[in-house]
Amino acid sequence: MVGTAKNGRVRHAFSVVNGGQELGPSSAPASNAGSESGGIEFTREDVDALLNERPKRKDRFSLKEKCETMSEYIKRLKLCIKWFQELEESYLIGREKLENDVEVSERQRDEMGILLKNKEEELNSIIAELRKNYASLQEKFTKEELDKMAAMESLAREREARLEIERSQNSLSDEHGRVQRELSSATQKITSLNDMYKRLQEYIASLQQYNSKLHNDLSTVEEDFKRVEKEKVCMVENLSMLRGQLSVSRQTQDDAIKQRDALVNEVASLRMELQQVRDDRDHHKLQVQTLTAEYTTYKESTEKSSFDVRCLSQTDQIRTLKDQLMIAEEKVQMSNSTTLETRTEYEGQKKLISELQTRLADAEFKLIEGEMLRKKLHNTILELKGNIRVFCRVRPLLADEDVSTEGKVISYPTSMDALGRGIDLVQPGQKHSFTFDRVFMPEISQEDVFEDISQLVQSALDGYKVCIFAYGQTGSGKTYTMMGKPGDRDQKGLVPRSLEQIFKTIQSLQPQGWKYEMQVSMLEIYNETIRDLLAPNRSSSDMLRENGIGGKQYTIKHDANGNTHVSDLTIVDVCTAKEVSYLLERAEHSRSVGKTQMNEQSSRSHFVFTLRISGVNESTEQQVQGVLNLIDLAGSERLSKSGSTGDRLKETQAINKSLSSLSDVIFALAKKEDHVPFRNSKLTYLLQPCLGGDSKTLMFVNISPEPSSAGESLCSLRFASRVNACDIGVPRRQTSMRPPESRMSYG
Repeated sequence: MVGTAKNGRVRHAFSVVNGGQELGPSSAPASNAGSESGGIEFTREDVDALLNERPKRKDRFSLKEKCETMSEYIKRLKLCIKWFQELEESYLIGREKLENDVEVSERQRDEMGILLKNKEEELNSIIAELRKNYASLQEKFTKEELDKMAAMESLAREREARLEIERSQNSLSDEHGRVQRELSSATQKITSLNDMYKRLQEYIASLQQYNSKLHNDLSTVEEDFKRVEKEKVCMVENLSMLRGQLSVSRQTQDDAIKQRDALVNEVASLRMELQQVRDDRDHHKLQVQTLTAEYTTYKESTEKSSFDVRCLSQTDQIRTLKDQLMIAEEKVQMSNSTTLETRTEYEGQKKLISELQTRLADAEFKLIEGEMLRKKLHNTILELKGNIRVFCRVRPLLADEDVSTEGKVISYPTSMDALGRGIDLVQPGQKHSFTFDRVFMPEISQEDVFEDISQLVQSALDGYKVCIFAYGQTGSGKTYTMMGKPGDRDQKGLVPRSLEQIFKTIQSLQPQGWKYEMQVSMLEIYNETIRDLLAPNRSSSDMLRENGIGGKQYTIKHDANGNTHVSDLTIVDVCTAKEVSYLLERAEHSRSVGKTQMNEQSSRSHFVFTLRISGVNESTEQQVQGVLNLIDLAGSERLSKSGSTGDRLKETQAINKSLSSLSDVIFALAKKEDHVPFRNSKLTYLLQPCLGGDSKTLMFVNISPEPSSAGESLCSLRFASRVNACDIGVPRRQTSMRPPESRMSYG
């Protein structure tokens, strides 16, 4: 490589260093007297060639030839080292020069400030002096006017004196005009300086107001966030108290129901006894009436003693029956009153339970509303900070991963500050704590996970660039999180759920005048090579390219607006969710997967799904352009655990290299370095607008709870923590007004 160095010296090819001859086994060593590098520079290829050079000799046992070859090789190494030392000295000199220039500029700035201040003081003194001169001239002019009046009165006597006075008056008038002109010019200068000073003051005040407004907004949002957290704590406490009261009330209700059933059974038995007693009473009444009639008949007919004894016995029997009847009636009244009291108590308990259920529903609604407000305020704070949001998800244990309670390496803090946001990883003798924007435990469903990112997906329809990507080791559940389980509706991943929400929202926005066009593209990065997953003749073209015969060469380009384009990539217009689902199935079958010791179906490439959204409102003529990027990264893995060989080994090396480049980019962003190495891999260059632009970016870090994966999980959590600390800027919405002559067509 031949070029021009930064310090002005001419760069020569490495062959020039070797005396105009290419290095080879039969080339003689070139002389370089004085071992000075002169105007010669080395390129990276030259240095690599020099370091990798293996001397070849005609006679392997000739020490002289070996010494000469090694001597020449050492000379060239010294020349290269000398060149590097001179380059380092030139860099140090340039650095010192730049530091001196900075100090000189700062001194010049201070001197200019002092000079401006002195000029201002000098102008103020000149203005004051001019004002004094003006006052003296005014007094002089008044005096001359008086003299003129006196001269006019003595005009007849002193014509010559009058002419003299007129001449002096003319000269004074000229001098007065000159002074007036100088005064007006000075006044104009003062006015311009005052205007400039006012404008500077207004600009400074506006900047201070804007800064204070931002601080106030941030403090207000943080106060609201704290208030919502406190309200959430109170609501949780009230909810737990209400649930306790509800459980007690339900227990009381169950006891009351049991008591009521017992009383109802007792009342039924009493009613049966009462009915029997009433029947007996009626029977006895009939007997009494019969006996009374007989008694009257026999009393009239005879006065026999035997009949009197019988009547007395019947009377006693009637009295006994009446007493039993009164006792039965009292029991019935008591049972009726007890039943009424039980019913009243039951109605009261029922009313209390209804009231408690209403309060519980209100508390749950307030809790949900407060949680939604907390999420909204949290998202607002993150957007103001411009950070990359990070969600952590822990997959459940598999059937063959039976871990005891003592062997668990992952736990979740229960404090209110870290509830739902913290995760602890325990290793022998050490505990590592991490806090993210959200932590999903293994029992959290796909639907609950999507609910937390639904607003972020909605932002793509609002004109924002949105990027969601999954990161983690092999077998941690990244593809399940993004794509879900095929054929199971409840286990759909984020990609199909996002598409369903977008199409539902589009239908709901149609009455408001919104119309949308959508385009889908899907690609994978396999062994640092871009593959089009929607290409019609994908299999044959990929085979040709892998064999080195040819095929399309896809290149990544970023325009001035931060939009990413891949040349020759297949882009499909879609109108329904079914069309996108068909394309997803087609891409899923085309994606590169393989079997390793860690995963039966391991993704061997980075999958990138892109949905471009263009919308226009026919009533307001507003246009929006959003992009939704959903990325399933290949899993990081260690060769000692995956057991990859052959093609799998090459794939693992390419995957780990691209993920290492992603880690380098994140470190550079976290340290706010001037140069961020986006071009080190196809993956980082493709993600450049998402990591260093104005998009809304969310990363899922997927963790395996298996104790043998604790080391890899710790690395993933540490990487996610650095990602969460990266500041990529405030997201910018892409909106515009449609020109009158422009009209979008929708097929």
